[in-house]
Amino acid sequence: MRFTVLGPVRAWRADAELELGPPKQRALLALLLVRAGQPVALSEIVDVLWAQAPPSTAVNVVHRHVGSVRRLLEPGLPARTEGSRLVRSSGGYRLNTEPDTLDLLRFRQLSETARRTAAAGAPERAAGLFTQALALWRGPTATGVPADIQAHPVFSGVDRELLAVAKEAATTALDSEVPQRLPAVLQQFAAHHALDETLQAQLIRVLAATGRRAEALEVFAAARDGLAEQLGVAPGPELRAAHRRLLSRSAPAVPLAPAEPGHPGAPGPMAGPSHPAEPSHPAEPSRPTAPAAPAVRPAQLPPDLTAFSGRRAELADIHALLPEGAESGSPAPLVISAIDGMAGVGKTTLAVHWAHRIAHRFPDGQLYANLRGFDPAGSMMSPNEALRTFLHALGIPPNRVPADLDAKTALYRSLLAGRRTLVLLDNVVDSSHVRPLLPGSPGCLTIVTSRNQLHGLIASEGARPLTLGPLSAAESHEALARRLGADRVGAEPRAVATIVQLCGRLPLALAVVAARAATRPSFPLSSVAAELLASRGNLDAFAGADPHTDARTVFSWSYRALDPEAARLFRLLALHPGPDVSTAAAASVAGRPLRATRALLATLTGAHLLAEHAPGRYTCHDLLRAYAMELVQDHDTDETRRAARHRMFDHYLHTARTAATLLAPHRTEPLPLSPPRPDAAPEHLDGQDRAEAWLAAERTVLLSAVEHARDHQFPRHAWQLAVTLELFLDRRGHWQEQTAIQRTALGAARALSDRLGQAHTHRTLGFAEGRLGRYDEADGHLERALELFGKLGEGDGRARTLRAMAFLANARGRHQRALDHYGPALDHYRASAHLSGQASVLNEIGWTHILRGAYERALTHCRQAVELHRRIGDSAGEAAALDSVGYAYHHMGRYEHALTSYRRAVAIYREISDRYLEADTLTHQGDTRLAQGDLATALADWRLALEILQELNHPDARILGGKLRQYRQWPHPAPARGG
Repeated sequence: MRFTVLGPVRAWRADAELELGPPKQRALLALLLVRAGQPVALSEIVDVLWAQAPPSTAVNVVHRHVGSVRRLLEPGLPARTEGSRLVRSSGGYRLNTEPDTLDLLRFRQLSETARRTAAAGAPERAAGLFTQALALWRGPTATGVPADIQAHPVFSGVDRELLAVAKEAATTALDSEVPQRLPAVLQQFAAHHALDETLQAQLIRVLAATGRRAEALEVFAAARDGLAEQLGVAPGPELRAAHRRLLSRSAPAVPLAPAEPGHPGAPGPMAGPSHPAEPSHPAEPSRPTAPAAPAVRPAQLPPDLTAFSGRRAELADIHALLPEGAESGSPAPLVISAIDGMAGVGKTTLAVHWAHRIAHRFPDGQLYANLRGFDPAGSMMSPNEALRTFLHALGIPPNRVPADLDAKTALYRSLLAGRRTLVLLDNVVDSSHVRPLLPGSPGCLTIVTSRNQLHGLIASEGARPLTLGPLSAAESHEALARRLGADRVGAEPRAVATIVQLCGRLPLALAVVAARAATRPSFPLSSVAAELLASRGNLDAFAGADPHTDARTVFSWSYRALDPEAARLFRLLALHPGPDVSTAAAASVAGRPLRATRALLATLTGAHLLAEHAPGRYTCHDLLRAYAMELVQDHDTDETRRAARHRMFDHYLHTARTAATLLAPHRTEPLPLSPPRPDAAPEHLDGQDRAEAWLAAERTVLLSAVEHARDHQFPRHAWQLAVTLELFLDRRGHWQEQTAIQRTALGAARALSDRLGQAHTHRTLGFAEGRLGRYDEADGHLERALELFGKLGEGDGRARTLRAMAFLANARGRHQRALDHYGPALDHYRASAHLSGQASVLNEIGWTHILRGAYERALTHCRQAVELHRRIGDSAGEAAALDSVGYAYHHMGRYEHALTSYRRAVAIYREISDRYLEADTLTHQGDTRLAQGDLATALADWRLALEILQELNHPDARILGGKLRQYRQWPHPAPARGG
C-alpha cells in the first residue's frame, strides 16, 4: 500500500489506485493518515468530520466508515487481526504505516535528516534533503475532502509545518549551493501563501542567488500588489529589504547544485518512477491564515461625564460631518482631530460624549484606546500595543496575535471589514502614531483626539479637522453651576466671573476648582477667587499667548493646600510607571507606613489630585501628573528620587517573588535577590488565592516596571522581576507580553555583564518564543542559556533549560529528541539532590512516552513521579503526575482508573488554587467521560473547565468552547453526578 495526503488524498495497492468512497470516508482516511501511527480518539474523529453540529448518529457513522476503510485497505482480512493496518486503540483508531508508504512520514523523515545534516556542518547536502522533502508536496493537505473539514486545525497544522520547512530549506540553501529544483518548489509554495511576506522574501533571495533576478522582481511585484489588494497594506520590512538588495544587485549568484542520481537533490522514492503517476495541480488561491474571530461586540468607551455641559456648536459641527443616511446605512470613514494644542481643553470629554450619542449607529461595537501621546513619564502607548489590545477585544486570543506591526494591522483591518464599528483614539501624538490603527472598512467611524494638528491625516487620509478652543464664558458658568449648584453660583456672580477668567475657561481647571469648592460648602466663592488671584503665575506647560489660560494656578492652589506629607506623596507618585498604583505600592514609594499612606491618599482624592478608580487603586490625570513630575524634579534631590524608585522596585520584585513562590513553591527559580530597603514595604500575601489575585491585579504595572527599572538604572531589578513573572504569564497564556519583558530583561542583564541574568533570561525568552511557534529563535536562546549555565556551574539551570528544550521538541513531534534532553536533565537534578526537579522530569518523560504511544512505560515513570512528589510534599507536582497517570490510563482504555487519578488531581488543584491546571485536568476528565459514552457528564466537566479558562482570559478557552459547541447539541440524559 502507498498513500498520499500532502495534496490530494490517494491510496494505491500495488500499482492500482483505490476509490476512497464518499467525502466523509475520504476525510476519515485523511485524518488517520495525518495522525499515522498514533491513536485517534473517537471524539476527535467526530470533531473533525462534523465541525459544526454533529448528528446524534455520528458515532455510528464513524464506525461504519471505519469498517469501509478497513475493507478497502485489507480486503478479506477479519477485524482485529494481528498485524492489521487499521486497529482499535485507546478508545479510537490507529492506522499503521511506514515512511516509505506515506508521503507525510517520508517528508518528516527527510526534514529531520536534513536538520541533523545541517547541524553536522553539511549545508549543501541538507539543502538537497530539504528539497527532496518539499518535492513530495502536491497542494494543500487533504485536498479533495470537504472544505469545512479540510479547514480543521489537524490539516491546516500540517500546512503550517510544510510552510515552516520551506522557509528552513530556503535559509539552509542560501548558506550553500542552491539545489536545482528548490526555486521551482519554493515558487509552488509561494503561490499558495501569497500573503506570507517571509516566504516571498526568501523566494526573492533564492531566485536572485541563482541569477534569476527578473523572476525575483516579478515575485516582489506580485506580493506587493496582493498585499495592497487583499489587506490594504504595503510590504513589510523583510520584503522591502529583499527588494532593496535585489535592486542593488548585491545578492551574489550561487551556482545551482547538480541533481545527480543518489544526490539529495534528486527525486526521492515517493516522487520517483516507482510511484504511480499523478496529475499536476494548478495553483489554488491562497487560503487566509489569519485566525477567525468569534462574533465579539466590544464596548470600550469610557463613561460619559454626567456633568457634561456646553459645546453645543461643536457638537452640531461634528454631527453634521456624518454622511447623509448614516442613521440607517454605513457612514464613510471619518477622522476628527482636536488640533489647537491646548491641554485640558476637553477634547476627550467631547469625543466620549459624542461617541456615546452616536454609538447606536455602530451595532458592531466601540473600540477605545488612550495612546498617552503626551504622557509626562514617557509611557506612550505604541500602535503595536494598541493593536494588540484591540485584537484581544475583537476575540483574538493572546497566542494568535501576530508579532509584528504590519501583520497586526492587516489582521485588525480584516476583522473590521464589513463591520460597523466606532473607534476612538485618544491622546495621539502625530499622524504616524495613529495610521496603523485606522480601519479600512467604510462602515467604521474613527474619532481621533490630539494636542497637535494632524496635518498628515488631513492631507493623506481626508481627516475632517475640528478646532476645539476654551469654553465660552456662558459655558464655563454653566459648568460650574452643574457641579456646585445653580443657587451657589448665582449668589456670587462677580466671584464666578473671576474664577472663570483665572481658569482661562479651561474645562479641566474649572473641574478641579469646582471639586475643591464643593468640599468646602461653607466657604464663599469669593475666597476661592482670592486664593486663585494670590497664586497665579505657575505651570509653564499650560501657559499660552493669553495669560488667563494658565492652569498652573489651579493645580498649585490645590497642591499648596495639602499638608507636607500629602504633598510629598503627590510628587513622588509621579515616579511610578502607572497606569495605576495600589495603596501598598504607594506606601513603598513614599517610604511610609500603610495606614498613614492610606490617609494621605484619601487627602489627595478629596482634592481631586488623584482618582480612586477601583477599591484601593489610584490613577492621576496626565496633566496633573505632568505637574507632579515638574514638582518632584524641582523640589526633590536626585538621591530622594532614586531612593523612591529603589523602594518601588523592591516592592514589586519582592512581592512578586512571594506570589510566585506561593503559587509554585517547588518551581520558583532561585535568584540572588538583595534584601529590600528597610523603608520599602513589600506585601505579605497570605495564601495562593491572594497571590494569584495580586499578580492579576498588578500585571500591567509589573510589565511596565520591568522596562521602567531598566530605563532608570535598576537593571538587576528588571531582569529578576521578568524571570519571576515567567510562570504566571505562561500559565495565563500571555506569551507575547512574556517575550516583550524577557527581551527587556535580557538587555538589562547584558548591560550589567551579568552572566547569570543572561542565562536565566535567555532560557525564559527561548521558552516564550517556542510557545509562539518561533522555534528557530527559541532554539538559539535555549542553546545560549545552556552554554551560560554550564560555564557558571549551574546544574539546576541547565536542567531547567533542557526541560524547556524537551517541551518544545515534543511540541514539534520530535519525541525521541525530547527524551534525549530529559535524560541529562534528570542527571543534573540527581547530582544536586533536587528531588522536586527529579520528580518533574520523571513525569515529563512519562508524558513523552504517552505521546509516543508507549503507555506502560509512561505509567512506570509517572507513578514514580507521583510517589516522589508526595514524599517531598509537592502537591502541585503530585497533581500534575496524577493527571499524566490518568491520561495514560485513558489511552489504554482503562477509563475508571483514569477517572480515579483525575479526581485526585482536581481535588489537589482546588486545594492549592491552581485554576489553570484544574481546568486542564477537568478537560481530560471530560474526554474520558465521553469515551465511556457519558456525554452529559463530559459536557459538565468541559463547561466547568471553560468557566475557569474564560475567567483567566486564557487562549485555551477558544479551543474548549469550540468543542463544547460541537457536542452540546447531542441528545443525552442528565445522569447523577458523583464525586
